[in-house]
Amino acid sequence: MAATQNAGFSPNQRTEIAAGLNKVLADSYALYLKTHGYHWNVRGANFQSLHVLLEGQYQEEWAALDLIAERIRALGELAPQGYAAFGNLSSIKDGDGDQAWEPMLKELLRDNETVIATLRGAFPTADEAGDEATTDLITQRLQAHEKHAWMLRATLGLK
Repeated sequence: MAATQNAGFSPNQRTEIAAGLNKVLADSYALYLKTHGYHWNVRGANFQSLHVLLEGQYQEEWAALDLIAERIRALGELAPQGYAAFGNLSSIKDGDGDQAWEPMLKELLRDNETVIATLRGAFPTADEAGDEATTDLITQRLQAHEKHAWMLRATLGLK
């Protein structure tokens, strides 16, 4: 018999909050994989600075994956796992390591903006339930991805 959870949320609220976080986790994982792959495969005259930029981003993204998954588990739900599960949930597609650095960064910029939109989409459900822990996590992730997007924009010479 499964233990019931009494964290101040109804079972339906926990399921809905976790569903939003599942999408956040899937998009975040897909972005992590792409950022790490582009870190490996980027090339050009500005290789060193791009390699370092992407390394900082993928390391930060990697650390966040565990926080997101653990929040899902704290809500009493199972976190998605495996490429098929993530692929079914994520809006972010695999990257092409054969392309030049500029298209790589433009794609990562769009993907960070996708994660930002996913985070913003998950926020209202957690907020309406009074789930401060999840809204705090989402806010922290928004700040991180907005910073990543800004750094990519600046590197690309965009406003």
